[in-house]
Amino acid sequence: MDKRKEANLRVKGHIARALLELMHKKSFSHITISELIQTAGVARVSFYRNYDSKEDVLITLIEDVLEQYWNAIDCDEDDYYTYENVCRGFRYLKKYGDFVLDLYQFGYGSILLEQLNWFHEQVAGSMPNNSIEKYQIYMYIGALYNTAMVWIQNGAKESAEDIAGIFCRMWGISCNGTENQPQGQVG
Repeated sequence: MDKRKEANLRVKGHIARALLELMHKKSFSHITISELIQTAGVARVSFYRNYDSKEDVLITLIEDVLEQYWNAIDCDEDDYYTYENVCRGFRYLKKYGDFVLDLYQFGYGSILLEQLNWFHEQVAGSMPNNSIEKYQIYMYIGALYNTAMVWIQNGAKESAEDIAGIFCRMWGISCNGTENQPQGQVG
């Protein structure tokens, strides 16, 4: 990778970390670009070379997390909706729990949900807007998102495997034949 690209990646990393740091101190809507670049230690021109707005920084952060997730999964779209992948999804959301909660608490959970919808549309491939399968994708991801948000807000005390087991039973996804069988009971 050339030095300019490396420098640009460092700038983006500084900006992302600065935004997360500032979001812990104040509401996202009260964070200014000037404050963001000062905290990041970058020039204004560096910010605008990479982003149009602070919302773009959030979207980029979410896209980066989902891209890392996408690169970590080892399956094709035919076996994507499995117990193991649901577990992996809950584990991943727990790993980024602070970031996910920050987005949600500051009123930007919809950005995460929109990106999750887009991500799952990519997994499912092209389909007509009015197809039953498309509605099912949105129902699935909405249920996954809401379940994960409540679980993370409650401190993620249950294991990802237990939550995935409950989720899969509700969606009729088999939990058999996996190495990480859920231990909890649906009550």
